[in-house]
Amino acid sequence: MDKRDINLRNKSIHLMGIGGAGMSGLAILLDQIGAKVSGCDAVRTSYMEHLNERNIPIIIGHEAKHVDDFMPNILVYSSAIPNDHPEILKAWQQGIAVSRRAEVLSQIFNVRRGVGVAGTHGKTTTSSMISLIAEMAGIDPTIAIGGELEPINTNAKLGESDYMVAELDESDRSFVYFHPEIAVVTNIDWDHRDHYMTFKAVTDAFSEFFSHSKKEGKIIMCMEDEGIRKLRAEYEISGDIVSYGWGRSWNWGASELCHFQGGGLSYRLCHNGEDMGQIELGVSGEHNVLNSLAAYAAAYEMGISHEDIVKGLKAFSGAKRRLQKTGEVGDILVYDDYGHHPNEIVATLSTVRLMFPERRLVAIFQPHRFSRTAALYKEFAGALSLADRAFILPIYGSDERPMEGVSSQLIFDAASDDMRSHYELSGNFDDLISSVCQAAASGDIILTLGAGSVGTLGKKIVERLGELAAK
Repeated sequence: MDKRDINLRNKSIHLMGIGGAGMSGLAILLDQIGAKVSGCDAVRTSYMEHLNERNIPIIIGHEAKHVDDFMPNILVYSSAIPNDHPEILKAWQQGIAVSRRAEVLSQIFNVRRGVGVAGTHGKTTTSSMISLIAEMAGIDPTIAIGGELEPINTNAKLGESDYMVAELDESDRSFVYFHPEIAVVTNIDWDHRDHYMTFKAVTDAFSEFFSHSKKEGKIIMCMEDEGIRKLRAEYEISGDIVSYGWGRSWNWGASELCHFQGGGLSYRLCHNGEDMGQIELGVSGEHNVLNSLAAYAAAYEMGISHEDIVKGLKAFSGAKRRLQKTGEVGDILVYDDYGHHPNEIVATLSTVRLMFPERRLVAIFQPHRFSRTAALYKEFAGALSLADRAFILPIYGSDERPMEGVSSQLIFDAASDDMRSHYELSGNFDDLISSVCQAAASGDIILTLGAGSVGTLGKKIVERLGELAAK
């Protein structure tokens, strides 16, 4: 019997927000460990399908009576739920242990040889790459990532080896609970402004995260990122730092990029200035070259051979909702991406341009959170200008309440005069589907963007285009 998780085995654990990417993965791990898992969420999500297969009871909605229904030893809540929610207060009143998701996940992570992937952008893709490389190399790691990995058809699993690969969330500072043996930081940007009032608050959090790395551990950093360079200049970081970026100046570098039309690319890999040969990726975009360098560096520190790393990177076809093809009708292609920050949108739109240089690009964007939109509406308008046409949906508030004067109109009004005609505000999904499909032309690339419910829209667009094509 594996004694690493004995503190969680046979416990009754109730998860509030169980339908989210992170919480659903934790539910799977706890179920595999041997805990009695239950959960609730405000809406039904696709992640619940895997939980239903495990016969994990789920209730739609959050109510205090769930505490009496399930009688948990531990109640776990996601960052989307305020800590004064009646269900949480009821648990406290009854003397039940109440924990944030990261507190429980870190109990699983910290007793293993943890590979923790943090950063404002690219966490899911990088942690997915590392997970796939380790799986294909026969390491059998424990995995907890933000998107479904196709070979294991889930976002989490309990492995037999000492290694665990996890995507660590900086949005609420909870990543400081983790003590990685290998810490990967893809970039540091000022996002989640509802939690971080200044950029210094962000770098303070990352500095604390680094300080919790295990002794003799490795810290893998992208030195092309301005935020990371700023942190390096202003904070003392203990630990063995491994750098990556473009060219031969870093421990791991990429040069001679070659983009393949229709998707994928290749580059030359160098290690401490020495040429290591060609790397081929099944995914596109310069940001994914950097993600693959981080994944290579982490896998190398795990002791995985060059040949196995190269095979894993070539086999990686992308994480769910990361420039994922939704469907096609004739020669109109529909893609979906999770990008919800201006920098992510720029990276995604630039990548699509490289994949399909001759095609018209139609972007459909759903802003995520009122606080982010209020802080970055001008940057969103600028990012969307890279598309030939942009449809903008109402803000998906997530757990936030509406803010006076903050709506998608801010993004529309911030568009430059010469681009205004390329933007269109849409009131709801039905109106948008009609507008997009009526405007669709042969050869178009239609791309849905955002972290909210927009991920369900692509299939509906494909269905409507199919209906129109059949007439």
